[in-house]
Amino acid sequence: MTKSELILRIGELNPHLYHRDVERIVTAIFEEITNALARQDRVELRGFGAFSVKQRDARKGRNPRTGETVAVDEKVVPFFKTGKELRDRLNSRADTPAKPTAEGAAPASSQPKEPGSN
Repeated sequence: MTKSELILRIGELNPHLYHRDVERIVTAIFEEITNALARQDRVELRGFGAFSVKQRDARKGRNPRTGETVAVDEKVVPFFKTGKELRDRLNSRADTPAKPTAEGAAPASSQPKEPGSN
């Protein structure tokens, strides 16, 4: 889902709000999350997850094309950890567990094939 799709969906669920107001609300939320992460603060949305930043140390990397060793500077990267409610909701999608398949093999279709089709 893109930001514009999110704005449209919230607008559909809340017809009493103007589209421009929904857009301002969504933009303000994203800006506040971004500003908090820039300050290296943690943003927790109960049931959904938590945004934080992690420090990556400087290291020696390798250029995959040439094989040459290159220095990679230290950097701060955003990190998201899902909340328990979201994780539970995602993992309880299917009522029945999926049948294991051979690695790389496509699951077999449960419907019979029509004659003459491959």
